[in-house]
Amino acid sequence: MKRRILLCVIALLSLTSAAWAADVDGKWLAKVAGTMGQEDSEITLTFKAKGSKVTGTLNNTAMPGDVEIQEGKLEGNNISFSLSRNFGQSDMKVVWKGTVAGDEIKFTRGIEGGMGGPGGGMGGGMGGPGGGAPAAPEIIAKRVK
Repeated sequence: MKRRILLCVIALLSLTSAAWAADVDGKWLAKVAGTMGQEDSEITLTFKAKGSKVTGTLNNTAMPGDVEIQEGKLEGNNISFSLSRNFGQSDMKVVWKGTVAGDEIKFTRGIEGGMGGPGGGMGGGMGGPGGGAPAAPEIIAKRVK
């Protein structure tokens, strides 16, 4: 009997956790200030969530073209995903992490491994004051209605 109750509780928790997940489906738009003389860029994110899995695309005017997001996850109001980008002669994994609050998502992004890179706020260099990596600037995406 205890086992049956435990299984029911686990089933209910798994169903309600999906209901507590933030609504991210649709199109989101963010503007990112250019760095090192680059123009500002506009980032369009399109998401589709199914349970805790998130799929979609990202298009950045600084590097035009839709890029499929990978490893998309939605846990409560936290969203994360990665994508592959080619900078110079290297393929790099860019990791995005954000917090959803209604019609706004506050993101940070960085290149896996922590190395700063080119383009609109991903670290922008190989070290900040005191020799450490600069803090990743926050990127705010707003839902397109």
